[in-house]
Amino acid sequence: MASIAARRLAKELKEIHNEGCPVGITLLEAEDYAKWLFTIEVMGESQYKGEVYTLQFRFDSQYPISSPAVQFVVTEGRQAPVHPICASILGNEWSPVLSVTAVCVTLQSMLASCKKKERPIDNDRYIRNAPDNPKKTQFHYDDDTV
Repeated sequence: MASIAARRLAKELKEIHNEGCPVGITLLEAEDYAKWLFTIEVMGESQYKGEVYTLQFRFDSQYPISSPAVQFVVTEGRQAPVHPICASILGNEWSPVLSVTAVCVTLQSMLASCKKKERPIDNDRYIRNAPDNPKKTQFHYDDDTV
């Protein structure tokens, strides 16, 4: 019998193939139920207009009860955005009703509404000590207006 995570991810992948992704979001890779890659293009008039970023989703066997681990991927020609935002839906506000594309849309929207390109105050300290999986970090959400 397939795991809950495998069944849920199969359902989400089928929806993506049948209905497509939201505007500005493209599925790059979903070869298994461990890791998926997407690109998100920031739409509208914003600091990030037209910029494209790659997102990596990693899933554990408890998905969708537990959130995916989501990170911007830095590759040749692609950087992570300079941004002060942190998505609480990937932490303490995660809900099993959220989907992978909902997370992409949330991050796309947060970048589109960001007023200036800057890193969080404690970014350098976090980078020095960050685990390889962002889910192992206990984030503190300072400002939900950015």
